[in-house]
Amino acid sequence: MDATVLRHEMPPEVDALPALLDRLEAFAETAELSPRAAQHLALVAEELAANVAMHAGGASLLRVEARREGDSLHLLIEDDGPEFDPLSAAAPDLEAGVEERDIGGLGVHFVRRLTREAHYERREGLNRLTALLDVG
Repeated sequence: MDATVLRHEMPPEVDALPALLDRLEAFAETAELSPRAAQHLALVAEELAANVAMHAGGASLLRVEARREGDSLHLLIEDDGPEFDPLSAAAPDLEAGVEERDIGGLGVHFVRRLTREAHYERREGLNRLTALLDVG
C-alpha cells in the first residue's frame, strides 16, 4: 500500500478538536486501520492536541500529520507555543488514591502506553512531538 497521509492545520483551541477527530476518523478508514489502531491514533492525537489547546498560551497554530507506512503509523504534532516537552512530565502515581493523586499526567501516560515510541524536539521555533504507533 502506498503511504496514506493526513495533514490538518487548526487553531490551538478546544473547540477545534471535534473537526480533528472527524478528519482522523476519515483518515483511519482511508488508511484501512484496524478499529484498535484507529482508536489509539485518535486518543493519542486528541490528548496531544488538547494539551496544546489548553496549556500552550501564545500558540497561534497547531498542525497534525498522520501517515501510514506499512504496519506503522507516524504521528506528528507541531505548535508554535512556548517550548514545552510533555514527555518530560513524571509518570503519575497510579497506586495512589484519587484524593492523593496529583491532577493531570494521565493523558501523557496514555500516550506513552499506546505508542511504540514518542519523541519531542524544539526546532525552528516549533514544538514537535512525533509518535510511532502500530497499525494492527
